[in-house]
Amino acid sequence: MKAVVVREHGDVDKLLFEERPDPTPAPDEVLVRVRACSMNHLDTWVRRGVPGHEFPLPLIPGCDVAGTVEERGELCQEVSQGARVAISPGISCDRCPACQSGHHNLCKSYGILGETRDGGYAELVSVPAANLLAIPDQLGFEDASAIPLVFLTAWHMLITRAQLRPGETVLVHAAGSGVGSAAIQIAKLWGCRVIATAGSEDKLQKARELGADETIDYSTGDFSKQVRTLTAKAGVDVVVEHTGSATFPGSIKSLTWGGRLVTCGATSGFEVNLDLRHIFFKQLSILGCTMGGKGEMHEIWRHVCAGRLKPVVDTVMPLDQVQAAHTRMADRRQFGKIVLVP
Repeated sequence: MKAVVVREHGDVDKLLFEERPDPTPAPDEVLVRVRACSMNHLDTWVRRGVPGHEFPLPLIPGCDVAGTVEERGELCQEVSQGARVAISPGISCDRCPACQSGHHNLCKSYGILGETRDGGYAELVSVPAANLLAIPDQLGFEDASAIPLVFLTAWHMLITRAQLRPGETVLVHAAGSGVGSAAIQIAKLWGCRVIATAGSEDKLQKARELGADETIDYSTGDFSKQVRTLTAKAGVDVVVEHTGSATFPGSIKSLTWGGRLVTCGATSGFEVNLDLRHIFFKQLSILGCTMGGKGEMHEIWRHVCAGRLKPVVDTVMPLDQVQAAHTRMADRRQFGKIVLVP
């Protein structure tokens, strides 16, 4: 099969388009012919490398896959040959106490497709049958691939970790990102007021089209002051934080008393300076988040199938243009997901 492989960390030239052996599914796995694979920031970390973290190179990146069932392991005969499926990207043992209680992302062996095992930048990928999601007829492969990782992350952040309640006010950073565009929709589904940030008027307009009630161009000044103005100095109940050092201090200042900040990433840097007085005096909560459980993914999928949550696709590009796709993401030119097709 043709695949994109990272053999050593570095710039986009380390994304090598080459021939690889077809994967062989284990008894509890299925082989999926990839029709679309959407990109995530995790893909760029796999390519660039992360200090203190070791990736199992050589590695095929790609977390979010949609395609058709090509071959079934001997324990997966209930899966229909040729079925249209998306893949929930979190891989866990499904046997430990964490998995058995539905907290798959707390499994000690937890990994993500394209990070800890070969992913979807390829013509074929082998995955556990337990991770399959049936694609409804009205959803195309490109749209289906744009859902799993970002919606699961945003859902776990807002609903599970922050325990969002109807009527609350939510600040969503980087509205043009996959997590940001998903978080806006989930917060609106819960009947909340959403303030979204982005770095251009074009992205802010698209955020409003997704449901954001107010928007802030973070490039024009201190966004926390603008949040205070929009909330009559009260602040927001929840901040969806995934950019890191560039926004974290201002995010803390944007919270109301008893507010919750939930974070899943640090695309602008992972070191921050905090005034702890803001934390204990205002009784704030800082909550970490990585992915979510399979049950949450199925709950999200029901909303997707009903049309209540919708994928946001920026552009579709051929797999052999993966270097240009990574450059587009690095330049922050996209709104929503970049999708690669073999």
